[in-house]
Amino acid sequence: MKKLILASQSPRRRELLLKHGFYFEVIPSHTPETLDPKLTAAQNALAIARQKALDVAKKREGIILAADTIVSVKNKILGKPKDKAHAKHMLEELSGEVHEVITAFVVYDSETQKEISKIVTTKVSFKKLPPQFIEKYLATHNPLDKAGGYAIQENGDTFIEKIEGSMTNVVGLPIEEVKKSLQYFGILPLDHNPRS
Repeated sequence: MKKLILASQSPRRRELLLKHGFYFEVIPSHTPETLDPKLTAAQNALAIARQKALDVAKKREGIILAADTIVSVKNKILGKPKDKAHAKHMLEELSGEVHEVITAFVVYDSETQKEISKIVTTKVSFKKLPPQFIEKYLATHNPLDKAGGYAIQENGDTFIEKIEGSMTNVVGLPIEEVKKSLQYFGILPLDHNPRS
């Protein structure tokens, strides 16, 4: 059986795969996540995910899973904030608005060069965020490694009004779609709780 390699250092992606019974090795890609202004948010996410997969494929053989998540509000792409001031600006932009969380993922077999890629979009409605809430959130959470400057699993219920689509997509990996794609390559979840 071929080895599954996660081309990401995201703890959230790692947790989702572990929670769903996958055994894998982590080899992060150090490809710069550069946005191309000529591409849509979805096209950018897919291009970056593919670059990550191909980068790791040069280093190790196996079934490589790479992903990229982008937040888009009013057709404006929000990547990861550069600093806390940038994160504050992003949260102010998302306040009271509906935005899209777009995750593109690529499953790539480094031996056969076969690939499955998918783009999953979830609509997220934010409540109106008071300035003091934003300040407190930024003081108690690290927004810098998260698209849009927030993580849904960190106090998400306090600022999110409604979610349409995959919840795990907002966390960083649309796990149901990923499971189907991995199955195609013969990668199945392990039973972590065998009956004795």
